Amino acid sequence: MSFEDDVRATFRRGDSAGVLRMAQAEIERARAAGEPGGEVEGLYAMARVAARGGDLSRAEQLASEALEVAVRCGDRRLEERPRHVLAAVTRMSGDYVKARELYLASIALNEALGQPEMVNSEYHNLAFTELHLGNLDRARELFAAGRERVFREGYRLFVPYLGVAAAALASAEGDHVRAARMIGFTDSAYAAIGQVPDPDDAAELSNARAAAVAALGEASFTPAYAAGAALTDTEAFGLTWRS
Repeated sequence: MSFEDDVRATFRRGDSAGVLRMAQAEIERARAAGEPGGEVEGLYAMARVAARGGDLSRAEQLASEALEVAVRCGDRRLEERPRHVLAAVTRMSGDYVKARELYLASIALNEALGQPEMVNSEYHNLAFTELHLGNLDRARELFAAGRERVFREGYRLFVPYLGVAAAALASAEGDHVRAARMIGFTDSAYAAIGQVPDPDDAAELSNARAAAVAALGEASFTPAYAAGAALTDTEAFGLTWRS
């Protein structure tokens, strides 16, 4: 397994301390060897850990440093992950207008690089900016297109993120029973693949959970959550896999 695959898998398992150890060692190795790719990946990994810990300023600093390395070496492919983190940090900071601009730029970059799964991921993130800007129809449209794309293209590891989107949208629409069901589904879907949500998605899920518990009370939230946790992906979204 490459360092990139290993450190990203470690992050998705929620092992932030492990990520930091691996990333620091890789940055030192890459700098000594004159390998900008390793330096960028290490800085990117550290930025994600900072974001997970709520230190958005540190996350922005590290992602900006990674982007500077990528731009300096002239490999646009290395720019993709730092730009993604900068968009995510901007979104988590509450500047949804700027975040939307950054996600649109990231989508364009990934399209130019021929990375359709990353394009899908950034459209997912773009939808949240529209949701927070109050553009519910646009958010619904983007989330629906994302669900169709995931089931059409067979992006099975993205299923938990569809759950986050469904929970957040239901919460925004005031349907807290459905939000509770989708939170249950999402928690179960992440557990099934041995991962935890990325920092931005974790924040969306936490907000939906808090709103649902406040609206329903624990006594009503719990059975709705359990019902959602028992759903299959096709039951949750009413779609069938085409790939």
